Amino acid sequence: MERDEMKTFLMVLFFLDSAALIGLVLWHMSEHAALGGGFGGGMSTTVFGRDTSKDPRKIAIGVLGTLFLLLGLLVAVIP
Repeated sequence: MERDEMKTFLMVLFFLDSAALIGLVLWHMSEHAALGGGFGGGMSTTVFGRDTSKDPRKIAIGVLGTLFLLLGLLVAVIP
């Protein structure tokens, strides 16, 4: 019974993580959907474009993506 409960818990976490990842990616992409985004409209922060390495949404997408892959592997391995 303990394995079934753990697998159910991991599946719930997997579902919540995937829903959060989809929402965050769609929210992040909506910024660049404007006409000016195709021509570099959001690049005015610095000479070479804005610094995206410190963007909290990009960091959250990376963390949620890593968690998604790890949870998917765990759900697949646990019988």
